[in-house]
Amino acid sequence: MKLYGYWRSSAAYRVRIVLHLKKLAFESIPVHLVKNGGEQHSEDYVELNPTHLVPSFVDGQFVLNQSLAIMDYLDEKYPENAIYPKNLEDKMHVKALAYDVACEIHPVNNLRVQQYLVKQLGVSEEQKLGWSHHWMSLGFTAIEKKLAKTSGLYCFGDNITLADICLVPQVYNALRFNLDMKPFPLITAIVERCNQHPAFIDALPENQADAN
Repeated sequence: MKLYGYWRSSAAYRVRIVLHLKKLAFESIPVHLVKNGGEQHSEDYVELNPTHLVPSFVDGQFVLNQSLAIMDYLDEKYPENAIYPKNLEDKMHVKALAYDVACEIHPVNNLRVQQYLVKQLGVSEEQKLGWSHHWMSLGFTAIEKKLAKTSGLYCFGDNITLADICLVPQVYNALRFNLDMKPFPLITAIVERCNQHPAFIDALPENQADAN
């Protein structure tokens, strides 16, 4: 298995967590999103993934993009250390929490959106930071309310699920952007617990070979 990603990509970070949780061997292939005009735009990489995004996942002859799809694939193919509860309704609650991050918060804060804000719309660095803070705060406020009903040690009860796997990289981004996390004590406590787990430590951006 090969994972094409960037050390600080939230989406690649999610997939690394799952791979480490399931103790799966994989080759990490760096795709630098900034150097050389962005290696995700290179001809070879676009042939692999026409979206110009990371991650891309290769398992033998099978090629897949989109972190949520990759994580579902891994969970179905390697069911040990499952990332979903068995009960259908619980599983859907976990998916909804994960999608709150991956579909609502993350897309409007990722690199290509931020680059467009600056290069095409001419917003200042201060305005760009305000944009990031607005969308993350809005999303985290909703998630914090949900966690008041669903959380135990983790986002949904006392087992790590896809919700935690999506939340941790988003909080990593929030801290990079100096977002005040004090209004989100449940989120903060859950992320701190996750970050003590070996799989989350191994997946940490700073622990990747291409970190710089």
